[in-house]
Amino acid sequence: MSIQKELEELIKEEVLIEIEEYIDEIFEIIAAKKETPELKEELKNMQDMKKDFEEILKDLESGEIDDEEAQEIFDEIEDMLEGLDEN
Repeated sequence: MSIQKELEELIKEEVLIEIEEYIDEIFEIIAAKKETPELKEELKNMQDMKKDFEEILKDLESGEIDDEEAQEIFDEIEDMLEGLDEN
């Protein structure tokens, strides 16, 4: 499997799902009237992050990301996920 395909699967099957679940949790807190300015900022950051990953998917599908760049992004995501698992 090419690194582009692996990156696409990682984003679709893991990263975006995690981001969407976290955004849902933030909305639940906001719905419970427990929002704070920090929470609003976190929501904005997560929504921006989701857009960034969706943009990477578009670039992958259009072939704009080569093997080297795909590997770098893949490695960064893996590092990020490992950091989350440690917390």
